[in-house]
Amino acid sequence: MDVSQYLEIFVEETKEHLQSLNDNILVLENEPENKDTINEIFRSAHSLKGMAGTMGYKRMQTLTHDMENVFSEIRNDKLKVTSDLVDILFQCLDALEAYLDNIINTQDEGTDDNAAIIKLLNDYLNGGSGVAEQAAPQAAQAAPQTADGVVTDFSKVNFADFEQHAIMEAGTKNLNVYGVHVKIDPSCILKAARAFLVFKSVEELGEIIKSIPSAQDIEDEKFDLDFDIFVITGESLDKVLATVRNVSEIKDAEGSIIKLDEKKEEKPEETEKTEKTESAKPATVPKAGKPANSQPAKGKPVVNRSVRVDIDKLDVLMNLVSELIIAKNGLVSAAATSTTEENQSVNEQIEYLERVTTNLHESVMNVRMVPIETVVNRFPRMIRDLSKKLDKKMELYMTGEETELDRTVIDEIGDPLMHLLRNSADHGLESAEVRRERGKDEIGTIFLNAFQDGNNVVIEVGDDGNGIDIEKVKSKAIERGTITPEQAEVMSDKEVIDLLFLPSFSTSEKITDVSGRGVGLDVVKSKIESLGGVVECKSVLGEGSTFTIRLPLTLAIIQALMVKLGNEQYAIALGSIQTIEDIPLSDIKYVQGKEVINLRGNIIPIIRLGELLDVPDRTEPDESLIVVVIKKGDKQAGLVVDSLVGQMEIVIKSLGKYININKMISGATILGDGEVALIIAVSYTHLTLPTTPYV
Repeated sequence: MDVSQYLEIFVEETKEHLQSLNDNILVLENEPENKDTINEIFRSAHSLKGMAGTMGYKRMQTLTHDMENVFSEIRNDKLKVTSDLVDILFQCLDALEAYLDNIINTQDEGTDDNAAIIKLLNDYLNGGSGVAEQAAPQAAQAAPQTADGVVTDFSKVNFADFEQHAIMEAGTKNLNVYGVHVKIDPSCILKAARAFLVFKSVEELGEIIKSIPSAQDIEDEKFDLDFDIFVITGESLDKVLATVRNVSEIKDAEGSIIKLDEKKEEKPEETEKTEKTESAKPATVPKAGKPANSQPAKGKPVVNRSVRVDIDKLDVLMNLVSELIIAKNGLVSAAATSTTEENQSVNEQIEYLERVTTNLHESVMNVRMVPIETVVNRFPRMIRDLSKKLDKKMELYMTGEETELDRTVIDEIGDPLMHLLRNSADHGLESAEVRRERGKDEIGTIFLNAFQDGNNVVIEVGDDGNGIDIEKVKSKAIERGTITPEQAEVMSDKEVIDLLFLPSFSTSEKITDVSGRGVGLDVVKSKIESLGGVVECKSVLGEGSTFTIRLPLTLAIIQALMVKLGNEQYAIALGSIQTIEDIPLSDIKYVQGKEVINLRGNIIPIIRLGELLDVPDRTEPDESLIVVVIKKGDKQAGLVVDSLVGQMEIVIKSLGKYININKMISGATILGDGEVALIIAVSYTHLTLPTTPYV
């Protein structure tokens, strides 16, 4: 059987398991007695091992097998979780990610055996527990077996202490324990693959606590055509058996309820003592369990209601929707030019088509929206590593991970956010000694907040560290020749901070593998602006800094206000518009030689788009100006236009790199009559405001 057809599924599920391991190991480091987390880690490692074995990636399988041995010892309270062990486990995850990268690029895991990491695992396992060598013999003696290694009588199965405890605990939670004998069809070629599918299907219903032969022997195909599994679940035996039988090439499945006999439940004094010990330590008592185990019926529909779709397919669908909207706009334009009464029915159909296309567009956009969590969930691990590397105590707090962005935007914001977080960790936060001297908590705080604001998503990255030293930045800029001493004297704090976003600009005294090369903030600014967003920074010396990123929800289809400049139409994103005002010429004032208006107590600069875009002025000046007031972040400006056309749903088309125009234009759209209208980039309108000579 060719398993290459399952490669895409393997890659996606491996990414999920690796992320789950990352998240849960971080939790385990802080909560070493959390049984729920330990069980979740064990399940992820076990699934990852089985998937790797099925696909034939032996090196990946070997590494995950050794990891599983460690997690098994932790699960059985034979090994303690320490910071050193967590470091080793993270090295294992890095190695697994390297394997996955090779598989993605070449469909092969590579030749690196990671022997050094495996030795670290085994050394820790042997030195920490002293029982690792006995694990295999114990498993071999678990129960009476046939010549094929399969138990003939479930009542004679010898369960280990932790397995007995799990069975007894299941009884207290009204869960069932079943033994299932699985028979594989003799014509099956890949027995291990079928067994893995059985394990995976049953694990959706509950928790597998034991298998005969062992899971490793099954994965290595060291069994005949049948095996036994023991599962804790809230489902009925019939459902479990039906689930097993639904796996292809499974001949049959038989099962029965497992109950510990009286011989295994004797020693009441010890049991009572254990109960007293557990009641005396409520903090270490396992929680009720994960929803997937205790309430399988509630968790399963969630899995069934999701489906993986290739992003290229979504792009094709979005392009088709875009063309449909352009065609609809053409019909609207054609109908508007005709005045015959016969067009009444046509107009009604066009209105209906408009409603359908709008709903279709919204539905497609909802499919393309992805929680920002998919990007930020790797940052806690990064902050932990930086804390050790920089020898600083720090914690990362994140909110708004459920905030959604278009998939095309999500794919691009990972690097900018990483640079900002590394900047906060290295430049922002002080050492523990300095923080104590300043009366601060020695554990520095880094935060990442995301939330939706109209048609934009705002992401804030900041810290409670030293803040930006304005004078130091000025000195560095003068030293580099970026500005002159005279310019430095008249620059505002914000203009000085903006210097940090210039290419190759850094205030770091030395270059390290974390920062100091002057590429971080430059990358952030260029990437965010390429996505149609803006990035700003606010800082207070001694209190910390906050970087604010504003991004559009989507880069495909937007609602826009169509305006006219001369004989040309232009589009302005509706989400950026605050109001539209009719301003008499007499209300125009001048500040530092720039036109401004006083709009209900707010001084707003006036930007004449016709001058910026080199559009000829109208021959007859009006007594008033049409001003479109826009807002981006905390900035406001009034765009002067000749006339208003109306609101329209437009499809954003990139101009590419073939046309060298100023940054006031972000793209173009095709109108209903086939004409092309340019889109005003509201993000760059603030560049036209009064600036210092260095810009």
